[in-house]
Amino acid sequence: MKAFSLQHSFQQWIQRKNPRPLGTKPRSPSSAIEDSLWLRIAVQALVSVGIAATDVAASNTNSLWAIPLSIVGATWSWYSRRRRNLVAKFGIAIGMLVMLGVMLSRLLGNAGDSRLLLADLLIQLQVLHTFDLPRRKDLGYSVVIGLILIGVAATISETMAFGGFLVLFVAIALPVLLLDYRSRLGLGTIRIQQFAVLPPRRLALLFGTILGLGLLIFAITPRLPGYQFRTLPVSGEVAMPKGKFDPAQVFNPGYVRTGKGGKAGATGGDTMSSGEGQGFSAKFYAGFNEEMNQNLRGSLKPEVVMRVRSQSEGFWRVMAFDRYTGQGWKVSRNKDANIVRRSPWSYRFIMPSQQPQSQTKEVVQTFSILAEFPNLLPSLSQAREVYFPTQEIAVDAEGGMRSPGPLEEGLTYSVVSDVPYRDRSRLNRTRTKYPKSIQANYLQIPAAIAPQVRQVTQQILAKSGRSLTTPYEKALYLTQALKQRYTLQANLPTLEADQDLVTAFLSNWKGGYPDHFASALTVMLRSIGIPARLATGFAPGEFNPFTGLYVVKNTDAYALSEVYFPGHGWFAFDAIPGHDLYPPSVEVDQTFSVLRQFWNWVAGWLPSPVAAWMSGAIAFLGKAIGKLLGLFSEGWLGIIKLCLLSFGFGIGAWGLWHLGRSAQNFYQLRRLPPMARLYQQMLRFLAVQGLQKHPTETPLEYVQQVRLTYPADKAELVAELSEAYMAWRYGKRIPDIEYLQQRLRLLKRQQIRPLAIG
Repeated sequence: MKAFSLQHSFQQWIQRKNPRPLGTKPRSPSSAIEDSLWLRIAVQALVSVGIAATDVAASNTNSLWAIPLSIVGATWSWYSRRRRNLVAKFGIAIGMLVMLGVMLSRLLGNAGDSRLLLADLLIQLQVLHTFDLPRRKDLGYSVVIGLILIGVAATISETMAFGGFLVLFVAIALPVLLLDYRSRLGLGTIRIQQFAVLPPRRLALLFGTILGLGLLIFAITPRLPGYQFRTLPVSGEVAMPKGKFDPAQVFNPGYVRTGKGGKAGATGGDTMSSGEGQGFSAKFYAGFNEEMNQNLRGSLKPEVVMRVRSQSEGFWRVMAFDRYTGQGWKVSRNKDANIVRRSPWSYRFIMPSQQPQSQTKEVVQTFSILAEFPNLLPSLSQAREVYFPTQEIAVDAEGGMRSPGPLEEGLTYSVVSDVPYRDRSRLNRTRTKYPKSIQANYLQIPAAIAPQVRQVTQQILAKSGRSLTTPYEKALYLTQALKQRYTLQANLPTLEADQDLVTAFLSNWKGGYPDHFASALTVMLRSIGIPARLATGFAPGEFNPFTGLYVVKNTDAYALSEVYFPGHGWFAFDAIPGHDLYPPSVEVDQTFSVLRQFWNWVAGWLPSPVAAWMSGAIAFLGKAIGKLLGLFSEGWLGIIKLCLLSFGFGIGAWGLWHLGRSAQNFYQLRRLPPMARLYQQMLRFLAVQGLQKHPTETPLEYVQQVRLTYPADKAELVAELSEAYMAWRYGKRIPDIEYLQQRLRLLKRQQIRPLAIG
C-alpha cells in the first residue's frame, strides 16, 4: 500500500511538471500551432512585397495573380489551423511535384538566365504552401521565400523602383521578427492596443540603422574579378529577320536620305545633314555604321539607350574603322566578318581569339537595351564569351560584334571580356617592328596630305622639350598636345568634296567637333609610322550608386584612337578636350569600384577641404586593402605573408582593445566617489580571480558566496570592505578611505585559492 501511494505521488509530480499524457512524445516549439493572427498577417504582407518586387524588377505582371490567391490560402489556413487537413496536404504535395516538373521543362527549353524561372517556382510553391500554415515553422518557410524573392528582385532590378519595395520589406520585417520572438517566448498573441506601447523612436532608429548598414555593406562589398557561375543574364530568344544572316551588313536606323529642301526621307523626324543628300537622325550616333561620315552637321537629342552592370567601368566599345576616307572612316574589310554559332543548350558564344595580349583581367558586363539600337553589340575590349539570345552573331576584322538584326528595347545580353592591363612601363618597352598585316591595314593615309600632317606632327613632338623615343610616349604626348593646342569648335562649315578633314582641323579650324580630334590623332600617328585606328563607342555613363548600374545616353557616344603595341594589343587614347587621356582602364584595381563611385557622388555635396581630406583617407585605405588582396596572386608565399600580417594585426587589435578597456575602466572609476571606487576595485579583482558578482546579488549575498568559496581570512577582508560600503551607501557613514585602501591592498597581496571541496 505504501509503495502504491509513493508511485501515485510520483506520477502526480510528473503530471504537474509535464502535463502531457504519459508515454506520448513531447511537442517541439516549432511544431506548435501558431495562434498569432498578427504574425500571419505580417508574414503574408512580407511575401506579397517580395512577389510584387520581383514582377516590377522583371518589368512584367506574370506573378501578380499569386498575391490574392495566397491571401485566400492564408485565410483558409487560419480557420483550419487546428485540423489535420490530410486531403489538403496530399493535394499540396501533388501540386508541388507538378510545378517542379513544369519548371524543369521550361528550364530545358530556356538556355539563358534561370533566375526568373526559379523565382516563378518559388512563388507557385508559396501559393500552395499558404493553404497549410498551422505551425510557426511553416510561417518561417514563408519568410525565407519572401527573403529569396526580394533578393532575386535586387539582382535583376535596374531602376530605383526596387528601393521602395526594399524599404517596405524592411519595415514589415521588423514587426515580423518582433511577433515571432514573442511567439517563441510563449507570450501569446498581441492585441492592437499593444502596438502603441512600442517606442516609435526606437523603431525609427532601428529602421534607419538597418537601411544605413545595408547601404554601407552594398558600397564596400568587393567586386571581385570573376564569376563562378557562367549562366549570366540574357533575354529569352528573340525573333530575327528571316533569310540568311549577312555578317557584313550593319543596320543603323539613323541613316536617312534627305530630299529636296533637306526634308527627311522615309524615316522622317529630325536629321543631321552633310549637304550631299545624306542625313542622319538626331536620335542615333553617326559613328555606328560600316562607314562614318564626319561631314555631318547637327546635334543629338539626349535619350537613355542602355543600362550597364559591370565589374569595372570603361569605354563601351561598339566598332572600329581602319580606312581613312578624307572626310570620315570606313571598315575596308567589312566582308571579312565571320559568323559565330552557339550550342543549342546555352546562349554562350565562344568568340575567336584576337591578337595576343599581355596580362589581362576578366570583367563581366550585362547590357540592357532601352531604345532602338543598331545591330552592333557594345562591350569592353577583347570579348571572350558573349551570352546573346540568337542562334548566330558575327565578329568583324576590327573586333566589333554584330547581331542578325537591330537590338530592340528590352533586350538583355552579357559579355565576358579579357581586358588588358595598361602598364605604362611595359608598353614603353615594346618593340617597333610591326606584323605585316598591321602595317598593311593601319598605316594607311592619303598621299596628298601625308607630308603636311607629318610635318605638323613632328613640329608638335619637337616642342616637347625632351626626347620621345617610344611609340607610347609619342602617342601620349600628341594626345595631350591636341587637348591643349586645339579647341572644340561650333558651327563649322561643311567641307567641299576636295577638302580634307584632318588638314582643315590642323591648319584652318585649329580644332573641330569632338570626333574630329580622334580622326586627327589617328592620322597623325599613322603619319609617323605608328599603327592606329579609330574606334567608336560610349563613355561609361552616369553611375547610379543605389542600383550599381551605369546609365548610358546616346550623347555619351564618341570616337577615340586605338594604338597597336606588339605583344600587347590595342590601347585607347582620347584627345577630346575635357576628357581624360584615355578611358577608364583596369590598371587601377576595381574591386571596390562601387564604393569609389558612391564616394564620388557623396563628395559632390561636401565642402572641398572635407572632401579632399576624406578622399585621401579613403585612397590610403583602398591601396592598403588592394595590396592585401594582391598577396593572393603570389601563391603560397603571399598566403604566408597574409597569415603573418593577420596574426600581427590580431595581436595589435587585441592589445589596443585591452588598452581601451583599461582606459575606459580607469575613467569610469575616476568619476565614482572614493568609497564606491574602492568597492568596485574589489569586485573587479575578485572577478579576475573567478568569483563574479551577479547583478541581482546584494552585497551581503555576495559575501556569503565568498565565505563558502575562499579561506576565512580573505573572506573576512571582503566582508569588512562590503560592510563599509553598505554603511556608506545606506547608512551615510563617513568611511576611513586610507584604512580601507590598506585592507584592499592586503586582499590583493596574496593569491586567493578556492577552498577544496570534498
